Amino acid sequence: MRKLGLFLAASTFMTSTAVAEELKRVATVPLGAEITGLFMRGDDLFFNVQHPSDDLLSEFAKASVGVISNADYDAAESALPSSDEEKQGVMSSLGEYQILFQEGAFGGKLASISGKGGEIKVSNDPDFNAFIPTSANEGYLFTNWEDRPGGMSRVKLTRAADGKWTAHEDDAVMLDFSSVGGTWVNCFGTLSPWNTPLTSEELYFDDTADWNNPEYKYISDVEVLANYKGEYANPYDYGFIVEITDPLETATPVKQFAMGRFSHENTVVMPDRKTAYLSDDGSGVVFFKFIADNAGDLSSGTLYAAKITQLGEPGADAATTQLQISWIELAHGTNEAIHRWVRQYDGISQDDFKAGETNYISDEEVAAWAQGEAKDDRAAFLESRKAAAAKGATAEFRKMEGVNINLNAAADGSVPFMYMAMSEVNKTMSDTEGDIQLADNNCGVVYEMKLDANYNAHKMVPAVAGGPYDKNNEANSCATGNISNPDNLVILDDGRVLIGEDTGSHENNALWLWTRPDQQS
Repeated sequence: MRKLGLFLAASTFMTSTAVAEELKRVATVPLGAEITGLFMRGDDLFFNVQHPSDDLLSEFAKASVGVISNADYDAAESALPSSDEEKQGVMSSLGEYQILFQEGAFGGKLASISGKGGEIKVSNDPDFNAFIPTSANEGYLFTNWEDRPGGMSRVKLTRAADGKWTAHEDDAVMLDFSSVGGTWVNCFGTLSPWNTPLTSEELYFDDTADWNNPEYKYISDVEVLANYKGEYANPYDYGFIVEITDPLETATPVKQFAMGRFSHENTVVMPDRKTAYLSDDGSGVVFFKFIADNAGDLSSGTLYAAKITQLGEPGADAATTQLQISWIELAHGTNEAIHRWVRQYDGISQDDFKAGETNYISDEEVAAWAQGEAKDDRAAFLESRKAAAAKGATAEFRKMEGVNINLNAAADGSVPFMYMAMSEVNKTMSDTEGDIQLADNNCGVVYEMKLDANYNAHKMVPAVAGGPYDKNNEANSCATGNISNPDNLVILDDGRVLIGEDTGSHENNALWLWTRPDQQS
């Protein structure tokens, strides 16, 4: 990103892209805005209007967190906005979108990210939402604010009998992440099976060696962290899944080091409460799996990375080509041990940088680990992407976004599928090297993965593919009757999939509802 039924599948895979009857546009958001924070509570659908255009004249000129109550998923398709007024608002056939709160709400408290020097910024990037009920009609909404440093708000909500929600200013806070050194780009996430928010640090940082390089083009982001902390930050404190423990009380953040360090888009924990899948956002990235030692405890376990075999010739159509998965074990780790390794890199600053050298884990150290010559497994957990590649995993995915299941339906076997959004299939997925050599699909693909009885995934099957693509159509270079750059995913109880867009290839980003072919009436 910027910067959950009831059937048993007759087939374990599909071989073609979705046809129009399987895909229905159900909402659009204002110009410049992205759809984030998809979360379902009963029939109510929460989602956000992230970073809308600055020059909007409507109430959506500010980033908004909102909800459609009693969403009607059987309603007709939502039309494309045509007038200037329609393009500046939320349109949906699911029902009326209610703004719950916006950036800077409650006297500037909401989305304000502060450090030792005071307020650093007010974010306009609401992302992941998770609602945790405290009774039938009230609870707390947790919302990521996707920035550098990142943030998360917790707001008490109550729901009236008619479906209208109320946000309570007197019980709205920004969580304190100072105990873990702050967070970096809190992106998508999920609610764990034990009802704790799992927020993702999307560490857009290609090479740790540049973390203290004064000439690095993104060094200003690191310097903002120094402002937050009051000292130069340790890069190995960032790039993790952060679990919000005791969310309704102290809401203590815990960085789950054993789940690996990379550009986390999100993680989803399976019904066994041990197996988790993790998506990695960027170019040349890796699909990870984690198996915890103990159910409901993510602090120790074994990290795996996917090795892909393309079931098609080089240059094959991404819309129809399946990807076989095998899993390579990287290492077993515990938060305690990894945290000790992290602390060994404290106190390093730009003053310590020397061109051609690194103050952090070197590529040579990663290679030595992969060959079994390292004294410990720090490379697997602190440089997880490089470590996976060195062990032979596939480090070629491009813009890997949300990965999700319907927890209850996966548990009872009625919807035994996991889905992943690949925002774009190009660059490292479409070159002439490595394990994945597909034809370009600049509009993206949503993949379906059948889960076995132990919640293992063995194959990625294209379910919905965007396009066609027309680079000469400036407003809508991806066809408007199809997805463009899928991002957030949520799976309904009946197995239908909601797909939110993060694209510059649709004038107005859209929310789509996809139905598997074997569900068609």
